[in-house]
Amino acid sequence: MHSKIQAIYKLNKTMALPLQTKLAIVLMILVTWVSQAMPRPLIDEDAVAEKHEQWMARHGRTYQDDEEKERRFHIFKKNLKHIENFNNAFNRTYKLGLNHFADLTDEEFLATYTGYKMPKVLPTANITTKTTQSSDVLYEANVPESIDWRTRGVVTPVKNQGRCGCCWAFSAAAAVEGIIGNGVSLSAQQLLDCVPDSNGCNGGFMDNAFRYIIQNQGLASATYYPYQLMREMCRPSNNAARISGYVDVTPADEETLKSAVARQPVSAAVDATSELNFKYYGGGIFPPQDCGSTLTHAITIVGYGTSAEGTKYWLIKNSWGEGWGEGGYMRLQRDVGSYGGACGIALRASYPTR
Repeated sequence: MHSKIQAIYKLNKTMALPLQTKLAIVLMILVTWVSQAMPRPLIDEDAVAEKHEQWMARHGRTYQDDEEKERRFHIFKKNLKHIENFNNAFNRTYKLGLNHFADLTDEEFLATYTGYKMPKVLPTANITTKTTQSSDVLYEANVPESIDWRTRGVVTPVKNQGRCGCCWAFSAAAAVEGIIGNGVSLSAQQLLDCVPDSNGCNGGFMDNAFRYIIQNQGLASATYYPYQLMREMCRPSNNAARISGYVDVTPADEETLKSAVARQPVSAAVDATSELNFKYYGGGIFPPQDCGSTLTHAITIVGYGTSAEGTKYWLIKNSWGEGWGEGGYMRLQRDVGSYGGACGIALRASYPTR
C-alpha cells in the first residue's frame, strides 16, 4: 500500500497535467489496485455446477430430490477442489481423477467400497487346505525383472463391486482365475453368498474364500452364478474351477512376494484409507507416503515392473470398475524399504494352488 501511495505522490509532482486529469489517473490506479487486492473465488460456482451435471450424465447418477442433489453438489465441489489442487502441485508421481466416487464423503466411500476384514482368529493350518510358507516351496532367486499376467491371457476383465464391500470375493476369484488360465470369469457372487466365515457385503477374508472353494470342490463361472451386488441365499453351483490348497506368503517380505507373483496372480490387502487419494487415483505410480498399513481393501497383484524413470512398482487389479485408475489397475510403488511395503501390500498376501 505504501508503495502505491508513493507512486501516486511522484505522479502528482512530476506530471504537468490539469488537476482533473491527475485525479482521474489517481482514481484509476486506486480502483485497479483494490480490484487486484480483493480475494477471488477459488472455484466458479456456475462452472462447477455444469461440471457436476456432465459428471452425473456420464456416470448415470440421479438423486431422489433437489435437497439430495444440493447436498451431493457441495460434496462434489469439495472433492473437485481437492483433486484439482493435488494435480496442480509439483513433483507428484501420480494424478487423481474425477471418477464415480466424486459425490461421496470419505466416510461413505470407506463404508461401502472397501471390505477387507481379517478374522480375529485365523484358520488353523491344515495340510489338505493350506500349504505353509517355506523357501524351498516358493522362494526363487532367479525371477523375471518384470511380468504382466494380463499379457498371458489369465487375467479376466476388470469387475465393479459397486456398493457392496465384497472386494475380498473378487480378489479371491481373480487369483483362482489366474491359475485356471482359460480366461473365464469366476463367480464372486457364489463366494459372497456361500463363504460361511464372512460378513458378505460387510467384509471378508480371501483365505476363507479359498477354503470354501476347496471344501465345495470348486467355484462356478460368473455367467452361471452372476453378480447381484448383494448377499443372497447360497445355492448349488455348476463348478467351473477347482483348487487343492492355498499358500500364505511370508508377511512383510517383498522379495518373496515378487517370487509368488512371478508364478501367478496373488491376492493381497492394502490400505485404501490414508490420505484418501487412493479412491481418486487416476494414473502414475502411487507412493508409500500417501497411505499407511491399516489393511482395509482387497486387490489382486497381477504383475510387477519398473517405470521408464526407474521406479519399481506392483501392478494391481482392483474391483472398482474400469473408470478408476489406469483402466481399473494401479501401479503401486515396490521395494520402498518400509515394513510391509507401500500401503501394506506385503503384509497379508495369499494365493491358491491346484
